[in-house]
Amino acid sequence: MLSLALRGMRARWVTFVGSFVALALGVGLIATTGLALAATFSAPDRGPERFAAAPVVVQASDRLRVDTPIGVRTQPLADPRAVPGKLAAALAGLGRTVEDRTFPVNVADADLAGDGGAVVGHPWPVADATPYRLSGGRAPSAPGEVVVTAGPGAGVRTGDRIEVGTPAGTGTRTVVGTVRPAGFETAVFFTGAEAARISPPIDAVVVHADAEAVAAVAGGSTGMVVLTGDDRRRADPDPDRDAEALVSVNALLGTAAAITGFVSVFVVASTFSFAVAQRRREFGLLRTAGATPGQVRRMVYAEAVVIGVLASAAGCRLGAAGAPRLAAWMVDVKIAPHWFAIGDQTWPLHTAFWTGLVVAMAGVLVSSYRAGKVGPTEALRESAVDSRAMPLSRWLTGAAVLLTGVGLLVMALVSDPGDVLKRKTYITQPMLLIVGFALLAPVLVRPLTRLMTWLPARLPGATGVLARENAAAGVRRTAAVAAPVIITVALAASLMGTVATINEAKATEAGNQTAADFVVSPADEGRALSPEFVERAGNIPGAAVSASRSTGVTVLEEGTALIRSEARAVDPAALAAVSSLPVVAGRLTDLDDKSIVVNEEWLVSTVGQQVSVWLGDGRKVSLKVAAVLGTGTGSNGVYLTPRNAAGAGIDRVDVKVEDGADRSAVAAELREAGRASGTEVLTKSEWVTEHYPRSSENTRLGLLMILGIALVYTGIALANTLVMATSDRVRDLAVLRLTGATKPQVLRLVAVEALVVVAVGAVIGGAVSVLNLLGVWGALGLLDVWSAVVVPWGTVGAVVAASAVLATVSAVLPASLALRTRPVELAGMRE
Repeated sequence: MLSLALRGMRARWVTFVGSFVALALGVGLIATTGLALAATFSAPDRGPERFAAAPVVVQASDRLRVDTPIGVRTQPLADPRAVPGKLAAALAGLGRTVEDRTFPVNVADADLAGDGGAVVGHPWPVADATPYRLSGGRAPSAPGEVVVTAGPGAGVRTGDRIEVGTPAGTGTRTVVGTVRPAGFETAVFFTGAEAARISPPIDAVVVHADAEAVAAVAGGSTGMVVLTGDDRRRADPDPDRDAEALVSVNALLGTAAAITGFVSVFVVASTFSFAVAQRRREFGLLRTAGATPGQVRRMVYAEAVVIGVLASAAGCRLGAAGAPRLAAWMVDVKIAPHWFAIGDQTWPLHTAFWTGLVVAMAGVLVSSYRAGKVGPTEALRESAVDSRAMPLSRWLTGAAVLLTGVGLLVMALVSDPGDVLKRKTYITQPMLLIVGFALLAPVLVRPLTRLMTWLPARLPGATGVLARENAAAGVRRTAAVAAPVIITVALAASLMGTVATINEAKATEAGNQTAADFVVSPADEGRALSPEFVERAGNIPGAAVSASRSTGVTVLEEGTALIRSEARAVDPAALAAVSSLPVVAGRLTDLDDKSIVVNEEWLVSTVGQQVSVWLGDGRKVSLKVAAVLGTGTGSNGVYLTPRNAAGAGIDRVDVKVEDGADRSAVAAELREAGRASGTEVLTKSEWVTEHYPRSSENTRLGLLMILGIALVYTGIALANTLVMATSDRVRDLAVLRLTGATKPQVLRLVAVEALVVVAVGAVIGGAVSVLNLLGVWGALGLLDVWSAVVVPWGTVGAVVAASAVLATVSAVLPASLALRTRPVELAGMRE
């Protein structure tokens, strides 16, 4: 049976090459994304950076640790405490100590060319414990003198006078020295005394003493940790940044792996099924020659095994070569951190290989059963009409998958509309609908073909009529060719449309909840606004001002799950004057130091109930629920009073012009305060546009990467399937030539048929997208966020146009090459 399978493969090499290409590329995609995904499972091991030269470092713990019945659970703290002054004094009794302070700095008129992101200030005495060493000039010795980071190409030199903004205000300072970039921050150093005046809280203490003695003094202080050796990394700026950088990359590549895996399985199964369906007459001939149904099935299985093994091996080689290139591209466009690279994991290659082999076998499973049922009389048929396009099993499977997809969407809308807006849902939801529609495609093809060719069929000439009849008669061929178009259009429209619709809803929600005329927030996330600006804004006549702080609260749910929520510390009366929050129970103005405002997602969400939470600095308190907010798109957080957000700086100011006040005068004073402190003042609409973009650059690039990989593959699969289908119709084309059609007329017919099939696939893919986007829109409506559905017409148009061009070329080119042979010879050639 194996020898017969090999001979059949040699005779029908075009069909088998097409199957090989589809499977090899599919396995290559799975291997590529799998290897890239595996590289995100662990961050590189780094030693201490900032305090690499410090023997012992004492600071407050930056993590909350809670004992639960299933072990210790941890969460990062939003606002770690400062080191108490008494403890710093006690540590000084053990040996030489240096107090470290870190505070935001703004250098607007000088380019430091640092490589560590936001600019921060430190006292110069702590530099001895860090990698910083003077590269020019001297150390600061008096107020108004600074040492700055000056990388290659920096626009600042020793002796320059620069404007430096700090939490204590903005002023001119003299650069007396420079240091080279350290790679983890961009630092400006002040004298120790000036740093203490600017930022009184002590963030860490470097102790030159025995670690055990330090632990004996500091170990009894609640929330303090003593760091030595590699543990000193916990004192670095954002010590978890490597792991956090991989979280988004992991989510992106996980999504990419799921989509490419789905696309690969879908296309490979469709291609193998179509390849078997093309050979009905061949199987009929084998049955006429005495082959049993079992022998025919075993032959098909043998062919699938041969192609599966060879193509899967080739695909693994492609994946091993493609993964480093994918990782390099992700680094170049800043989707991944600069150190991201493919590791030495091999399990993705094994997974891809066996997935390819299993999919190849699954692709011919049902088809081989149908092949064994082909009767000997099939060998005598000359008609290419598909009399029965779909067996009962496909009817049942297609209906079940489609109903499951629709049913899950309806259930989510009824039980938890917010779940529809989550990535895992809006990524997987279209997949079920795509599979359901694709399985039922042979039923949909004939009526759609007749509908879409109604006008062309009535135009002069026979091209429209022949294109309609050929596409409608060969429903298996039309469905197989349309399958890549269905998945391409459906994925592009669903993913891009869903993300754009959710972003539009978030922007609409933010605008509706803000009654302020102006909103001010720092340019860099995680930084505080200048106290000078906050004070001046609060004293503007005719303005209602709400100054708020970002913090966080953590709650233990069901005794085991430690959940951290973003929160804002506000003055309740001021907040009520400048906002229109979706309060569903209670009143915002009831918020006080012993209460909290939560949203409906919290387990404890009844006004008046007590809830135990850990604040941003790790303190555990019991607060009463004062009000409950609607869930919305998930951005409605928690509200506290400033007393419960110790250590958090003001990072947002909302300003509303009071009734009867002069708006232009308020705006002028506000902007003047902003210019004086280097703070940008935005109108509400400008703030919403800047902070709630319709699509962030990383999100856009990530989606383009996912769709690009999937669409290139489906494009190749489309061309591959069309080449297979066209090569199988050489005799049909020859008959047209013998009846008097010219070669250009035949090629024009082939092109029109290809365009009809693309149009059919686009309509079915569009139907999937409509269902998916309507589900998202319905979920937003149920969450009381009514905004428009955003349809990515440009993306859909580009995908359909590319599919049309590719389909036309892939159909016309092999037909043109085949028609170079005399029609009489083609008509009489064997299959």
